Amino acid sequence: MFILMVVLFLLGYLAIALEHPIKVEKAASALLLGSILWALYALFSEQILALGFSPSWEELKMMGQQIMNNIAPALTNDQFATSPFRETVELAGHTNAFVKHELAHHLVDIAEILFFLFGAMTIVEVIDQHQGFTVITNRITTRSKVRLIWVLGIITFFMSAVLDNLTTTIVMIALLRKLIADKPTRWLFASMIVISANAGGAWSPIGDVTTIMLWIGGQITTVNIIVKVILPSLVNMIVPLAILSFMVKGEVRRPERAQNTVDITTPFERTFILILGVSMLLFVPVFKTVTHLPPYVGMLFGLGVLWLVSEIMHRDKEDEIRRKLTIYNIAKKVDTPTIFFFLGILSAVAALQSAGHLSLMAGWLDEKLGNIYLINLAIGAISAVVDNVPLVAGAMGMYEVVTPDMLRMAADPAYASFFVQDGLFWELLAYCAGTGGSMLIIGSAAGVAAMGLERIDFIWYMKKISWLALTGYLAGAAVYWMQAQLIH
Repeated sequence: MFILMVVLFLLGYLAIALEHPIKVEKAASALLLGSILWALYALFSEQILALGFSPSWEELKMMGQQIMNNIAPALTNDQFATSPFRETVELAGHTNAFVKHELAHHLVDIAEILFFLFGAMTIVEVIDQHQGFTVITNRITTRSKVRLIWVLGIITFFMSAVLDNLTTTIVMIALLRKLIADKPTRWLFASMIVISANAGGAWSPIGDVTTIMLWIGGQITTVNIIVKVILPSLVNMIVPLAILSFMVKGEVRRPERAQNTVDITTPFERTFILILGVSMLLFVPVFKTVTHLPPYVGMLFGLGVLWLVSEIMHRDKEDEIRRKLTIYNIAKKVDTPTIFFFLGILSAVAALQSAGHLSLMAGWLDEKLGNIYLINLAIGAISAVVDNVPLVAGAMGMYEVVTPDMLRMAADPAYASFFVQDGLFWELLAYCAGTGGSMLIIGSAAGVAAMGLERIDFIWYMKKISWLALTGYLAGAAVYWMQAQLIH
């Protein structure tokens, strides 16, 4: 069953990739895949966990054994029954209960992403409904495809570092719809936005979930990750854009505004909602830093503020106009299938993580490659297929941060030095895990969002964009290697 889970994941992945040829919505395939993998895991949990590949299960069994040997004898039956140790022992003794516990644990993490996504998409829709993006698009006068792709790429790169790659992609896709009319051209530009957003998120401690994990975990520090990774990330973006500059020609065709369109907002309202909406998005990392709460709470706070302000702003308008501008009505336009797709694919990956497939893969990489550059390049390539979050989590679990004392006692101090805080391994992991997902459209949260919003075909992306993303990925890694030889 352990192998069957992998086979089913690959088949589900194939169905997602062939969404258009088989004419089955990818969200349906993802939801079905996630449900089936967890069902198999639950039904054959004893058999699967007996293989010993699940790190969390092995850790839980060890904790349960230690409690029974060292803590339980010192407590009365009544004391033990009411203590928190009882639950740990019970979970360690029942595989099915453990699977349910793991599912609940992963559901929390997935829900955080989904709430974050829903909040960000709703804020963007509010700005769009208030015609806020016209304030920006009216100032982008160039129609040259080459100039426009560079302008949007650079904006995305730096915006992603301040916001995050997912939010930035959602915002920029909304802008694209105001700038480009034909779908093929918009797909091309949206793909470049995905590459730029992932590159921009890799060098900022708040630009990507993986860098946030490494930052919070103590593997990297703010100033160091910016200084050491910004140049490779910049090259990762520039190389595909430079290549594409020789391939695209002509001018973009702007969407034509319907002649009977009536402005339902004033210039002041458009500008105000745009500034307020973007400010609420920018406030999310600040909220997280101050409160130490998950990012989605800050996103929901921003949505709440925008909701309240818009209600007050439009309360004296005619019912018909006010109805169009209320968030209650705007929220109905949020792309729900994209959210369901996230739910399905993240659930599927979580099942593989819980069962031990990802840790097994990470261990294999360490054993077979044994080189920090090759290991990280492989992690980046794999992150194009599976979510980079569990991969980074697996890497963080495999290697601990080496302290000065540990470094002095290490059998191979030179190799151990790669794993100190701000060591080469952690820096390169941030780059590879952050940018490697660009090689496939479903390899990153930004790519999934763009795919859902613009209905980008998986096969089209693989034919047209994957090689560009791979070129940028390898070029950035080469720059990091050369930089490491000079600095470290």
